[in-house]
Amino acid sequence: MAVLLYSPAAAHSEDPAQEHLPGKLSSRGPEATVGVDEHLGAKIPLDITFRDETGKQVRLADLVTGPTIILPVYYSCTDVCNYLQAGLARVLPSINQRPGAEYRVISVSFDENETPQQAMRSKRMFLTSMSTPFPEGGWRFLTGDAVSIRRLTDAAGFRFQRKEHDFIHPVVSFVVAGDGTIVRYLYGTTFLAKDLTLALLEARSGTAGASIRKVVEYCFSYDPAGKTYVFNLLRVSATVVFLTAGSFLGFLLWTGKRGKQRKAEDA
Repeated sequence: MAVLLYSPAAAHSEDPAQEHLPGKLSSRGPEATVGVDEHLGAKIPLDITFRDETGKQVRLADLVTGPTIILPVYYSCTDVCNYLQAGLARVLPSINQRPGAEYRVISVSFDENETPQQAMRSKRMFLTSMSTPFPEGGWRFLTGDAVSIRRLTDAAGFRFQRKEHDFIHPVVSFVVAGDGTIVRYLYGTTFLAKDLTLALLEARSGTAGASIRKVVEYCFSYDPAGKTYVFNLLRVSATVVFLTAGSFLGFLLWTGKRGKQRKAEDA
């Protein structure tokens, strides 16, 4: 389906040579309902039940127990869904966090006709393609009925349309915290390790995560136009100047106090 989505995310296109650019769709057809409405701070319903790659019924609450990257895809896709998952598979070994323990990845099919067997084939393909071993529980592949799928995609603001045997859909993934709160959307099929790391830190809870997060948020700013984290040189430079000036002032005060003490001792 050679249709591009010009909204906050790109749509599925069967022509891999075409770029997936942000913007707004001008089509008057059903494709105009495709896109992403960012629901940052909202929660996905964790009581939704899906089937995992073995066919077992699982609740999202049993899988989303910490920072989680969720990829809305469909497994029979021969284009951008594969690129999306392959792009993530390439960068995950660079993430210095333990998959399955400190974060999890979930691919969810938005095609209610797909089966756990298709999910398992996708799982084997992408886990095998990774440069280092990845734990089975670290990346789950789910299928579900139309109601469950719509509850999840509506909560995330992910809007897609079926076109016969194909779909028009945004190319986007999102990161949620352990309580289901959406903390970041990531667009396109190419991932940067720093973006994923910072998004996972943002989703992390607990004292250690909060202290690290403060440093990261101060050194990095999220660029909503570029949909990426950027190094805030001006802010960091100002901090360095401030700390240097403060240290120098402290040194002057300390040496002045020491000088007065010595004069008092000599007297």
